[in-house]
Amino acid sequence: MEYMKIYKEWIENPYFDEETKKELISIKNDIKEIEDRFYKSLEFGTAGLRGIIGAGTNRINIYTIRKATYGLCNYIIKNTNEKDRGVVIAHDNRYMSREFCLETANTLASCGIKAYIFDDLRTTPELSFAVRNLNAIAGVVITASHNPPEYNGYKVYWEDGAQVMPHIASKITDEIEAIKDYSKIPTLTDDKKELIITLTEKYDTDFIEAVKSQVIRKEVIKEIGKDFKIVYTPLCGTGNVPIRRALKEVGFENVLVVKEEENPDPNFSRIKYPNPEEKGALKRGIELAKKEGANLVIATDPDCDRVGVAVKTTSSDYVLLTGNQIGGLLTNYIIEGLKEKDLLKENSVLIKTIVTSEFGSTIAKANNIEVIDVLTGFKFIGEKIKSFEENKDRNYLFGYEESYGYLIGTHARDKDAVVTSVLISEMAGYYFSKGISLYEALIELYKKYGFFKEETISLTLKGIEGLEKIKQIMTYFRENELKSFNNINIVCIKDYLNEIDNLPKSDVIKYFLEDGSFIAIRPSGTEPKLKIYIAVKGDTEKLSDEKLLGIKSNIDDIINKLL
Repeated sequence: MEYMKIYKEWIENPYFDEETKKELISIKNDIKEIEDRFYKSLEFGTAGLRGIIGAGTNRINIYTIRKATYGLCNYIIKNTNEKDRGVVIAHDNRYMSREFCLETANTLASCGIKAYIFDDLRTTPELSFAVRNLNAIAGVVITASHNPPEYNGYKVYWEDGAQVMPHIASKITDEIEAIKDYSKIPTLTDDKKELIITLTEKYDTDFIEAVKSQVIRKEVIKEIGKDFKIVYTPLCGTGNVPIRRALKEVGFENVLVVKEEENPDPNFSRIKYPNPEEKGALKRGIELAKKEGANLVIATDPDCDRVGVAVKTTSSDYVLLTGNQIGGLLTNYIIEGLKEKDLLKENSVLIKTIVTSEFGSTIAKANNIEVIDVLTGFKFIGEKIKSFEENKDRNYLFGYEESYGYLIGTHARDKDAVVTSVLISEMAGYYFSKGISLYEALIELYKKYGFFKEETISLTLKGIEGLEKIKQIMTYFRENELKSFNNINIVCIKDYLNEIDNLPKSDVIKYFLEDGSFIAIRPSGTEPKLKIYIAVKGDTEKLSDEKLLGIKSNIDDIINKLL
């Protein structure tokens, strides 16, 4: 068994530290655990690594971080001749994040590549901004986004500030896989320590100013800034300082923060999933909002690139908006606001992912705005922004994905919860000034454009067996010619493994139904999950709810039989 051989090597090799060996010896009688830790190397996916913290090749630790960084170094040195431009590194609040940041910096410097680091944790969007602001060749963020506390990760960005595209990621992967002996990775020497540079507060200010420049109706914030009450939670992550600063500097004076979730905490104050998509993550925020009579609740994930929203309904309760609902609301608000200010540029384009609902695109098209669909992953939105700037044929309006990621402006090339929090607050404040809530504004949009409803089914299937189950389910949907879901006929099937619609190859199957609904199925690129997206549209809310329930029940029956 190859994994036992590698396990023993880690225990016996003097290169690995005693703490690592002690951890591995403690599992010597747990063959299944040894297998899971060593049956493969932690995969460098489309943007980097993500895994459980611990000893082993299939875990994230100082050794797998060194190996990934050395692979990145080798790619930069061999393919760019740009190593003098350096690499920017940021990290979140997770266990080992600072240590992994410093390991990354040390390995870069040991290879003669300048490493820019911050003095403490910073958001992912600020990293994206800093890469371009410093004219760096690449960037790295140490984060596992909204995963549970036992996870951490390593995301790689390229010179345009977006996550590395697949063709670069595959070559970095080749360099990483070519490293067979950890002890051959260079270590930092005294003469190269000067290559590690700590960034000053100037770069924080530059980022905040870029965020503030996206405000559309400054006069509205000035009018309601004292009265409009916002509850904010960073979910113990990186968002607390930049979001509170940005909100304050644009004029929101009444911002309350959830105390239990205000400061960085690798345990996330016992939040099971620090994910703004989950209602449980906003529980304390909603409780504080009810107590204080707040108008809006905002939550950002640990690395502050996703944002969730809860709004007061007509019954004074609070409801969590979906990512698609937030995207549709922002699409409408941005278009109307820019039109009002005579700032809407010709050839403006909305960009969304193929698993995002048609709510926002319907609004955009009704306003003669072009809509472009891209694969799941915000890097593909960043790629389009770069293309627009190079070709000067289109103007980026707004980009988003259903999983609570949005970007207003082009200061960053990844989803940015800082600028989005400011724009959501401005939007909610605008409707507040008109005497209606954000929830009521959503209902009005539904009445005008149709009632769009969506649900995502996430199946967590861990380990070797889970990976095989995911493959089996994808094979079933590919090989069986389904005719309908919930008695609604399928009119088109798109298998994105076939590189259709001018998009790169991707493991996604999408069914289009005759009533305008769709179902999309794909494995997650960052977690051991299979994701199934259901999106429907109806003339009434009741009709949409019935369609959604029927299709979900149909899919549940299929999946239960397969599992």
